[in-house]
Amino acid sequence: MQLRLLGGASEVGSLCLYLEENGVRFLFDCGLTPSKPPKYPIKPPPVDLAFLTHAHIDHSGMIPWLCAQQGVDVIATQPTIDIGKMLLEDSVKVSSSEGYPVPYEKSDVRVMRRYFQEAAFDESVEVGNIEVMVHTAGHIPGAAMFELISDKSVLFTGDINTLDTHLVNGTSPVECDVLVIESTYSGRNHPPRSKTEYEFIEKTREVVERGGLAIIPAFAVGRSQEVLMILMNSDFEVWLDGMGRAVNREFVKMNEYVRSVEKLRKTMGRTRIVRNAAEREAIGLGQAVVTTSGMLDGGPVLDYLKERRNDPKSAVLLTGFQVEDTNGRRLLETGEIMYGETPMKIDCEVGFYDFSAHADHSELLRFVRECSPETVVLCHGDNREALAADLQAEDFTVISPEEGEMVNV
Repeated sequence: MQLRLLGGASEVGSLCLYLEENGVRFLFDCGLTPSKPPKYPIKPPPVDLAFLTHAHIDHSGMIPWLCAQQGVDVIATQPTIDIGKMLLEDSVKVSSSEGYPVPYEKSDVRVMRRYFQEAAFDESVEVGNIEVMVHTAGHIPGAAMFELISDKSVLFTGDINTLDTHLVNGTSPVECDVLVIESTYSGRNHPPRSKTEYEFIEKTREVVERGGLAIIPAFAVGRSQEVLMILMNSDFEVWLDGMGRAVNREFVKMNEYVRSVEKLRKTMGRTRIVRNAAEREAIGLGQAVVTTSGMLDGGPVLDYLKERRNDPKSAVLLTGFQVEDTNGRRLLETGEIMYGETPMKIDCEVGFYDFSAHADHSELLRFVRECSPETVVLCHGDNREALAADLQAEDFTVISPEEGEMVNV
């Protein structure tokens, strides 16, 4: 069995794994990194079948190109198919507006849909004498791990979370011979989730009570819903703006992929929706708004920041990791963002709350132990050395390949 990480080996983003077994050629994920300019994986060779773990662009961003170039079928869950199309169409629009167009058109995204083959959790796909099982990954609704079963068993995790959140249940280990696992949080542990939630609710309430606007940037898929569910029982107005609105309409139809559709429906029932620019301007102080984009690189959040940038009573409460070269990272490091081509100073309070949907260092270690693999292949991390060292100390065979390196397992 041969595998080759075409992207996302030593960095977070552009994840793409080529795997060949018994003459059958597979591709797992084909993403891009939405930096400026975007980063792409190595061009995949011809494959017989592709699998997509979930809809986030760093895993799905080059799937339209793959389908247009190779006409290959792609196996994914229903949420990944439906939400992926939405995110990819938005990616085409955003990248073009930023002057870095992706190598495909919106029409390619529409055509891509015909190549998707839906598979649910606990179902399998057979290719010759090879079976591929679909397991829940616990990352966002519909996120999957894929277990390839042949002479050896290989588990490709994509992005995983082992803890239950408000939105989805965490994943469980799968015994395997070879484990290809993400390492995004190698060397870092999350603070206790209950503590983070408490501090976030209290800070939001503090901003509201002092007469400011709590601006809460959040990713449209997963994070917006999680944050709204955390704020569900608050005693102040909570608004939702941006693409999260459309995503919510899809998630409430997906009972088998969401931990509690009933709770999500109740949350949306008490959330006020911003439907247009006039309503956006009408949101008063002493309230909170959850809005895209989560890294401040587009979307309605920029309008809120421009309007409140000099208001010391208001606050920007970041809820996700801020990638290098994004406005979110720039705000944390310099107190400024780029508004179009113009630097803009943000003088209101800025806070960060770790609501990551990735397993942390300790959780990754525990997951590997319980999968009991002969070989561990680390990917999708910029500090793999920390996790590799701890695994090797427990006598695991660990491989940390570079992008493009062929590995025999």
